[in-house]
Amino acid sequence: MSARAVRILFWVAAVLLVLFALGQLSAIVMPFAVSFAIAYILAPAVAVLERWGIWRGVASLLVLAAFLLVVAAILSLLVPLVQGQLVVLIGHLPDLAHWLRDQVNNLIAILEKRLPAPEMDKLRDVVSGKLGEAVTWFASMFQSVLTSSIAILNILSLLIVTPIVAFLLLRDWDRLVATVDFYMPRGSLGTIREQARAVSDTLVGYVHGQAIVCVILACYYATALSLAHIQSGAAVGLLVGVLAIVPIVGVSIGFLLSVSLAAVQYGTWTPVLIVCGIFLFGQTMEANILTPKLIGERIHLHPVWVIFALLAGGTLFGFVGVLVAVPAAAVIGVLARFALLRYRQSAVYDPRQAEPVRGLTPVE
Repeated sequence: MSARAVRILFWVAAVLLVLFALGQLSAIVMPFAVSFAIAYILAPAVAVLERWGIWRGVASLLVLAAFLLVVAAILSLLVPLVQGQLVVLIGHLPDLAHWLRDQVNNLIAILEKRLPAPEMDKLRDVVSGKLGEAVTWFASMFQSVLTSSIAILNILSLLIVTPIVAFLLLRDWDRLVATVDFYMPRGSLGTIREQARAVSDTLVGYVHGQAIVCVILACYYATALSLAHIQSGAAVGLLVGVLAIVPIVGVSIGFLLSVSLAAVQYGTWTPVLIVCGIFLFGQTMEANILTPKLIGERIHLHPVWVIFALLAGGTLFGFVGVLVAVPAAAVIGVLARFALLRYRQSAVYDPRQAEPVRGLTPVE
């Protein structure tokens, strides 16, 4: 067996072993993954303070404390905001249910005038069945996400384990990177470093792009909902912008909340349609301008893969899985493109190929 085949088998076995270990330890691995993500984001700031002459342990503590204070400040603003909107919405649930019932009755009355009785009976059966299936699916998905999130990120790990592990990783970050680099195979060291830089650039680009998208969406929805005279429109717009850090999920929650508030506030279709137009324009702008320019060009992921990653992350790891799904998919995309490029340069793809193909770009 050639040395190249041995290396390939080694890396395949290593990847399979890591995946097996993560599967076996999935119940406890998420707090450590979150800690690693925090350390990765904050490591440059710690390096800056270290260059200013501050001991790395103190610098790590200061940067982590500042990060936790910012998170606590955001939560202190976000939690009362969500709670207040939910209280308002729950208080108007009877009015919302009454309005929806009236709208359904009006629609049925119109259809009864235009359709024969047998067709109406079939339509009622189909609609009832589909609504029941939809309610059951949403309830099961919500319960799955909630229970898996609680199982993975309980209060103890969130408040104690994650900050401690993040501090230890920040303090020893340079040493950990040097250790990993030391044990990398020398023959592939250049390739590994190149792909590590590509992964790092992709993650940095995603974080920066997503932050800009969230700010733009928060300003847009807050302004548009306020101009539409929706109750607490500015607060709801801010909430949509903050929740936009989770693609699809955040804007869906904001849309349902805004439509419900418009319905209970006015009780007519015109404000509801205005809100739908606001979100339709916002999503069109995000999908065709913001996300492709600010995120898509940096992570190189097709929207279909983003949706698949979100569903897979939510199924495997609950809400936290949804949070990390897109950056994880971006990293996998970098490695997959590298593997496809190597495949195109190999004799497996073209037996006549003796030299690597220069300037070959894999299909996105």
